Amino acid sequence: MTDMQYELKSARFLAEDVLRRVIRPGDAVIDATMGNGHDTLMLCEAVGPAGHVYAFDIQPQAVAAAKARLEENGMLDRASLFCTGHQEMDAYVPVQVRAVVFNLGWLPGGDHTVTTRWETTRQAVEKALSLLLPMGVLVICAYPGHAEGDRERAELGALLSGLSNRKYNVLHQHFLNASPGAPECFVIQKLN
Repeated sequence: MTDMQYELKSARFLAEDVLRRVIRPGDAVIDATMGNGHDTLMLCEAVGPAGHVYAFDIQPQAVAAAKARLEENGMLDRASLFCTGHQEMDAYVPVQVRAVVFNLGWLPGGDHTVTTRWETTRQAVEKALSLLLPMGVLVICAYPGHAEGDRERAELGALLSGLSNRKYNVLHQHFLNASPGAPECFVIQKLN
């Protein structure tokens, strides 16, 4: 018996837990919303020296922050960082991938008027699904509580609930007793 206890935590905790269980050393993966590089670094650690992370963000300061984080941790050689929208991922990723992660919303510490938008998020999600290997996962953390975040969460629910259950498993995690605007997690596993 162990003293460790399992605790239900945030959407971000579930997202990272799923990614760490699915990603194997040597895999190619995508960070569709690089932000300050926290997920990019975690993905670089997970894929190991033989793997590769393709990371996207439209904001130069996000790319600079992620680059600095990776350099500081000796992982920059495991990643390609692109200052472009995630809806362009298929033009930059030449291989099928084991996992794709999105954190929707705005850059933490950045301009809150610059946020992900459903029109480009939808395109990016569709491209991410096409790039996934069988048994790969797409993990999306949605941040309601602001107009575009509420819209993205609602539209994601509609889009993902329409996916064939013969091709995908789709999970939507949210805490029923959470405060309004708490992050929610969508996990999509491609079956074939």
